[in-house]
Amino acid sequence: MTSKERAQWRAKANGLEPVIQIGKEGISDNLITQIDDTLDARELIKIRVHLETAPKAPKTLAGELAVALEAEIIQVIGGIIVLYREADEQKIAEKKKKRSPGAAKAVAKKKVKIKGKRQRQREKEAKNPYAVYDRPKFRGR
Repeated sequence: MTSKERAQWRAKANGLEPVIQIGKEGISDNLITQIDDTLDARELIKIRVHLETAPKAPKTLAGELAVALEAEIIQVIGGIIVLYREADEQKIAEKKKKRSPGAAKAVAKKKVKIKGKRQRQREKEAKNPYAVYDRPKFRGR
C-alpha cells in the first residue's frame, strides 16, 4: 500500500468510532474471529486499546493483529488502531457455507403486543369493578 492510499484511508477512518476494544485479556482467538468478521463487513475499522489494562503496547498489538488477519495497519495513535483489509467475496461466501445450517435459521421470537393506556385501563376494570373510579374524568370546555 502506498503512502497516498494510506492517507486516503486515514481520512476515511477519521469519522469512524471504535467498534472493538482490547483490554486486559489482550488478543484471544475470539477477538481475532470477531475482528475478522468485522473486517469482512466493513473493510476499515477502529479498535480501542485500553492503555491501563492492556498487556502490550498498541503498536505491538496492531502488528500481531495485522499478521493474524492479513490486514494493513493504517495508523496507530495513542490507544486507537485503524486496520484495513479489502473484502473478499469468495472468502465471505465460504465462511457462510461453513456455518451450521441450524445456526442460520432464526429462532421465532415471542411476539409482544404493546398495549395502549385505554386497553390497560379496560383490562384493569374487567378484573376489578372498582377500578372505574381510577379513570380520569373528561371535563368539557
